[in-house]
Amino acid sequence: MAIALRKPAEIEKLRAANAIVGGALSLLEKETRPGMSLKELDAMAEDYIRSQGARPSFKGLYGFPNAVCTSLNEVIIHGIPTDYRLQEGDVIGYDIGTEIDGWYGDAAVSVPVGNVTPEDEALIACAKDTLYYAIDIIKEGMRFKELSYAMEQFIVERGFVPLRGFCGHGIGKKPHEEPEIPNYLEGGNPKAGPKIKNGMVFCLEPMICQKEGKAVIRENGWDVVSSDGLRGSHYEHTVAVIGGKAEILSLPQGA
Repeated sequence: MAIALRKPAEIEKLRAANAIVGGALSLLEKETRPGMSLKELDAMAEDYIRSQGARPSFKGLYGFPNAVCTSLNEVIIHGIPTDYRLQEGDVIGYDIGTEIDGWYGDAAVSVPVGNVTPEDEALIACAKDTLYYAIDIIKEGMRFKELSYAMEQFIVERGFVPLRGFCGHGIGKKPHEEPEIPNYLEGGNPKAGPKIKNGMVFCLEPMICQKEGKAVIRENGWDVVSSDGLRGSHYEHTVAVIGGKAEILSLPQGA
């Protein structure tokens, strides 16, 4: 299946959907504190998304029950909101999707709850820094496998490993489109596979494990943890390739 090339007007529609994601994530970051329950935070984000005229696109997607993936501590991605109340020292990941006028948005952040350990600060920083490093090096003509390889090297140099079996992805009129963009090199040759072109829109989402990158899905069918049982982190932006480089679409309006 071909990777879509978006016209400027279509990129603006994607920017509108993603700006709402950025606004919802910004709201959750501000409201993250000890005592807040995951269900309260999920409801807050859903209310915000709907107030902006959008739909929370994760709700019902593949059967997911909520608007926000709330991934707590050792849960790296796809955590289901519960009645659990945040405690000092927790690490919480929020992943949010929206849809407005048939176009989709998607982004994620990991947030410390109060004061966390230096080790957890480094864990969160690895996901965030990998994401922004990857965005900075994107250029037209680069291969997606080169990008995956660069992200893997960055993560490993920080002393962590990428979660395997999950990946970034294209986005547009569907929440998940071609291409798949792992945070590690598959196939051994970074000079193979499709090239990045102007007009492509996709999500990059480093998912960070501490020792082992093997994914384990818990009994609820959603929570993804590492086989090492340790805490993870996750950051994501939707980007568009404009003028030969990547531009972040999933920032709050005015940011």
